[in-house]
Amino acid sequence: MSELTKRATVYLDPDLHKALRIKAAETERSISDLVNEAVKYALIEDSIDLKAFEERKNEPSFRFEDVLKKLKKNGKL
Repeated sequence: MSELTKRATVYLDPDLHKALRIKAAETERSISDLVNEAVKYALIEDSIDLKAFEERKNEPSFRFEDVLKKLKKNGKL
């Protein structure tokens, strides 16, 4: 382990832990590597979502109920 890594305790659902152990064995990677990669991709996805929200902040918003009424009125529902 690198001195730059931090230790954390994570509690997993037993079935997820079993699947993670199997994947680690089959891919010859550590559970830590797999968890780090998953967290990294989750954070990247969050940053992409935040960027999209920022880019669209000036777009008009519509109430869902109004959209449904309009679809019904136009015979699309």
